[in-house]
Amino acid sequence: MEIYHLQVLRTDASGMPLEWIGYQEAAKLYHLGQVAYSCGTHLYTLHGGINAKTGRRSIIEVNSIIATYHQHGSGYGTDPNYIPPLSNPALFRRDNNLCLYCGQHFGQGDLSRDHITPISQGGADIWNNVVTACKRCNNHKAGRTPEQAGMQLLAIPFVPTHAEYIYLQGRRVLSDQMEFLKAHFPRKSPLHQRLR
Repeated sequence: MEIYHLQVLRTDASGMPLEWIGYQEAAKLYHLGQVAYSCGTHLYTLHGGINAKTGRRSIIEVNSIIATYHQHGSGYGTDPNYIPPLSNPALFRRDNNLCLYCGQHFGQGDLSRDHITPISQGGADIWNNVVTACKRCNNHKAGRTPEQAGMQLLAIPFVPTHAEYIYLQGRRVLSDQMEFLKAHFPRKSPLHQRLR
């Protein structure tokens, strides 16, 4: 696995997950003195230039989780009414790439966003009204509700919390990052079952 493709989980100083950042952004935060502490796996060591006066080379050790003093740039904050933006990749990951009508796993290219209550019937494009569906099931359901189409929904959709959404946004979530995020999931989160 190419090490520079690994993401760093950034949290606030209290440990609330905020966002995924790359190693360049992590180095910038270390350099600016905004890292309160770090934990998790050591990912890489970055070597800087050599100081002309001291002859010493700068080194930044970057771990998989860093806590920062400021939340700027995250957009998550602590607003209890915050609803994460809806996107197909996050939706498909929430539903584990599973068609919630036929129960089969598919690659992202064979999946689609289905509106439980179709927009043509007054449904909204929101987390609680959308599920992952294979293209065949979505075409069969068409502009009908599952009841009207004689189809059964296999799971109830939910709005992800901040920590759940950050997990859904991660590309390659390391085991220590996963454990950290899971500790912030609600106790009854459906993701606990899916991540066993």
